[in-house]
Amino acid sequence: MTQVIDDSLEAGREAARRHAWRDVYELLRQADKDGELTGDDLQNLAEAAWWTGHLEEAIALRERAYAAFVEAGDTRRAAMLAVMMSMDHAARAAMSVSSGWLARAERLLGNETEIVERGHLALARGMYALDMGELDTASVEFGRAQELGARFRDRDLEAMALVFKGTVLVSRGEVTEGLALLDEATAAAVSGELQPLATGMVYCVTVHSCQTLGDCGRAAEWTEAANRWCDRLDLSGFPGACRIHRAEIMRLRGEWSEAAEQAIQACEEVYEYNRFVTAAGFYEIGEIRRRQGDFAAAEEAYRKTNELGRNPQPGLALLRLAQGKVDAASTAIKRELAGESFDPLGRARRLPAQVEIALATGEIRRAREAADELERIADEYRVGGRRTPALEGTVQLAWGQIRLAEHDWEDAATVLHSARTTWDRVGAPYETAQARMLLGLAYRGEGDEDGAREEFKAAKATFERLGAVLDLQRAAELLGEAAAHRTFMFTDIVDSTKLVEVLGEEKWRKLLTWHDRRLRELIEEAGGEVIKQTGDGYFAAFQTSPAAIEAATGILRALDEEPLAPDVRIGVHTGGAFQKDDDDFAGQGVHMAARIGALAGGGEILVSRESVDGGSRFSLSEPRAEKLKGFDDPVELVAVKWR
Repeated sequence: MTQVIDDSLEAGREAARRHAWRDVYELLRQADKDGELTGDDLQNLAEAAWWTGHLEEAIALRERAYAAFVEAGDTRRAAMLAVMMSMDHAARAAMSVSSGWLARAERLLGNETEIVERGHLALARGMYALDMGELDTASVEFGRAQELGARFRDRDLEAMALVFKGTVLVSRGEVTEGLALLDEATAAAVSGELQPLATGMVYCVTVHSCQTLGDCGRAAEWTEAANRWCDRLDLSGFPGACRIHRAEIMRLRGEWSEAAEQAIQACEEVYEYNRFVTAAGFYEIGEIRRRQGDFAAAEEAYRKTNELGRNPQPGLALLRLAQGKVDAASTAIKRELAGESFDPLGRARRLPAQVEIALATGEIRRAREAADELERIADEYRVGGRRTPALEGTVQLAWGQIRLAEHDWEDAATVLHSARTTWDRVGAPYETAQARMLLGLAYRGEGDEDGAREEFKAAKATFERLGAVLDLQRAAELLGEAAAHRTFMFTDIVDSTKLVEVLGEEKWRKLLTWHDRRLRELIEEAGGEVIKQTGDGYFAAFQTSPAAIEAATGILRALDEEPLAPDVRIGVHTGGAFQKDDDDFAGQGVHMAARIGALAGGGEILVSRESVDGGSRFSLSEPRAEKLKGFDDPVELVAVKWR
């Protein structure tokens, strides 16, 4: 047994020198069975546990290594571990614990000031100051860390300090100087000069800074480099952060399904490591689902974003606007921008939403003020004397929307033509299509109907390819295509007459009032619109089938939790219909949904099979064919297993 442990120990040490962390984890765990690992071995095992997704074990091992170094009188090594554990706990938002470990590191180093460990302590302090928006303090700490890293030839420390100094400069508006430092630090990562942790940190900070700045080209280049590094690692942790950056670039390029997959995988990989990065992943998922018209999934993603400590704005305000909750959207974005906690680039991410929402509420003056501020920020953060592409395109779209609202067709056409060109050069199909649809409105205002229709058709084709349901519907309406595809839902209380007899009029009236209010809430929360009441139920319309099924499932689950709630049956179908002057719908799609609802049993959600061809996150029954009144051919139906 002793020989096995000795062999594992030597093999584990060799694997650690190669950064083969999965092998290190297995081998040193085997060697640790007698509890006699040295401080160095425990530190290697902790590192292996961290990189292979065993964070709790990594922290426990670092604590053991820390204790071993303290007992051996190696206070400098112990202080380095204390700094590392401080950063581990900070990433998980355990700030009190993090501060405690940082204080231990400070105490252990005592009066020794000109040592490399002081540089790592300064780096950690600088990161905390940066998170708090204290740029002056952060700059001083990063400068100290860089100086000590260079003096003691600690390339990792020097590169990490350099990349954070670049971020501070970019945040201050010293963009050219900041980007130069970011590129210098990231070049060191690409060349293989740095250890894995420093490499991952440099990549993440650089890509995040470029994306925040709107420098799409530089962000894409460094994202590709980071992805090549991540893909070479059969590890957990930093690869998840890389996937989130990849998802953001993919979304911009119009690869929405792939972007969502990357973001979901990223959240799984980094959930135990970093709450802030995980929150960014959920926010990205929310942005994709909102554009796809899947309001329930977007709402859930934004909720998780908020739970993990990240503000879900402006995405949540734009979701409320898309749901038709204009007042809620307006209140949310006004409150968001009223605070003084955001730096200019943080405000730049929120101001476009203010423009769109203000125009929806008829507040043109507020929209103009937001666009003016956005333009000032774009000018302040120029790169090489020019606005970054994303900020320039965003400014152009904002002013285009305002000019349309003012019926200044000529100026609107000019600025929106520029927006179309800018976003096309960026390679962002969704934003390009948005610009084209708005440009079509400007052309129509000028009397150029042929030009308008060409823009609408091009936008519609892009929205259809992307799966941007709401935008697709809008483009179709602008083209005058009468039959819009919607998902229709009919609900109905089963045996309501018998319930009245059993409960009596007074209790029945109270139950019905509760039923009506609750169903309307759940329909609207899922992004649906109540068209009208139909006796003891509702007729509702949704932009997508998943949203309708989410609402239907929510309704039956809510009723199931209420002891006195009535049995309700629900029918769902996606099909063509036209909207009448009184906002009601008519057409075959509506009739089929009503017939399906009539076939459903109490507590059953019955859906036409074609409505769930794109898949459903709920289990479905085997299909059955039914003959519906008024329709020649049988229709295949499935039941949603909502329980």
